Amino acid sequence: MTDDPTEESAQETATAEDEPVDVDAAKEADAPEDAEDEDFEGPRRRARREREERRAAQARATAIEDARREAKRKVVGAPAQEAKAPARGLIRGLKALLWSALISVVVVGAGLLLYFTPIMAARSTVIDGLVTVTPAEIEAAAAVQTGTPLLQVDTDAVAERVATIRKVASARVQREYPSTLRITVVERIPVVVKDYPDGPHLFDRDGVDFDTAPPPPGLPYLDADNPGPTDAPTKAALEVLLSLRPEVFGQVSRIAAPSVASITLTLFDGREVIWGTTDRTEEKALKLGALLTQPGRTYDVSSPDLPTVK
Repeated sequence: MTDDPTEESAQETATAEDEPVDVDAAKEADAPEDAEDEDFEGPRRRARREREERRAAQARATAIEDARREAKRKVVGAPAQEAKAPARGLIRGLKALLWSALISVVVVGAGLLLYFTPIMAARSTVIDGLVTVTPAEIEAAAAVQTGTPLLQVDTDAVAERVATIRKVASARVQREYPSTLRITVVERIPVVVKDYPDGPHLFDRDGVDFDTAPPPPGLPYLDADNPGPTDAPTKAALEVLLSLRPEVFGQVSRIAAPSVASITLTLFDGREVIWGTTDRTEEKALKLGALLTQPGRTYDVSSPDLPTVK
């Protein structure tokens, strides 16, 4: 052992060089205090950090999914739906068109079948409203051949032909499927009668001379120069007769109409009614009904305000 201080210093230096150096320990010694806290976090802090990281990742995933759905709806979904709607509407329209065409074909075919074939043909004729006209006269005027398809029968033309019979005032013709033709007749009713060289002629309410035959009992005779539907005195006389109450009409045996202003009535018992013109006809008829209850020979209602009995 030597007491030389220089030698001791050299030995210490050699000893220090020979010992190994702990690098990590040196870093830990030199690192700041905060770094030491980060490297050595506790279990609770680590669990909290992991939960926050999971929440952040889930939020990012949700946002991405929402964005994807919105983009799909705007870019892909909406046009696709709009494109499907017209397609469905077009299909419905085509179906309706096809059904309409099919129905039209069926209707036209049925119409042609009924029109050109005797499936629904006139095999019988029913005539209503006859009084004096015979069914044979009506059928002859109608001139509809048995077996004619009902659709080929011109009902208006048939009615016009039937109405040419003098005794017929009007006629109506109807088809009654499957095989009947119905003719409804309105005969003329005599209102007055006029004597002619060939016999008495019957006139209806319109002044039509429709028959030459003996008049029904109680029918009044007409005294007019040229009776007919266009003759003014005849029309005036008929207007007066038709305005009378039934019990008064039954008492009239003759009506004279030399003009529209000088109409007179002769009753069966010989009494005479001076009517005058057709003015206030309804009022005159009402006054005459009451006036005839009074005794007299001449009843003047030409002035209904001052009726007189003589």
